[in-house]
Amino acid sequence: MPDVGSAENAPETFRRAVEALREPLLTRPEITVAEIPAPQRLAPHTAASSAAVEVRGDEVAWGRLILLYDPENTRDWPGPFRVVCQVNSELESEIATDPLLGQVAWSWLTDALEAQDATHHTLSGTVTRATTEGFGTKADEGSSTEVELRASWTPESDDLSGHVNAWLALLASAAGLPPLDVADISRQRSRP
Repeated sequence: MPDVGSAENAPETFRRAVEALREPLLTRPEITVAEIPAPQRLAPHTAASSAAVEVRGDEVAWGRLILLYDPENTRDWPGPFRVVCQVNSELESEIATDPLLGQVAWSWLTDALEAQDATHHTLSGTVTRATTEGFGTKADEGSSTEVELRASWTPESDDLSGHVNAWLALLASAAGLPPLDVADISRQRSRP
């Protein structure tokens, strides 16, 4: 989230976007969202959140979402807003070796954007797989594999709630959480 002064001095459009970040409609008990300092040089107005997914006491995924806002359109993206996200997740060894892992991880994002009606354009990003092996005194720790998805896109409207919810759904997918059923989502959206 932005510093208090940054949001107060921002146009109303950006302040509404920050509220979508602060109060996502799609919440899950396994996901904890927190405000973090936003990068200041990427756009005139920025906001950021981090999230962690915890399952049975273990953090299994984490991510960041950054909102960039340039009302003068002086940046290299086509529109006043740009959404940037990062999601990291530990993987089971049999999934880590799947040659389609990158395509599957990317589909978690595109499916989440579509399911949340987060209309957008100029979507781009990367999926990285990293394996860590222990040696010497760490040899008994075994190996672990992590997937990292980084992406950015330009929203087609000023209502960014669907984009924030898509990021949370992406985190849930990366963590291997079961999807929320339609009734759960309807109850979430009808909250006061």
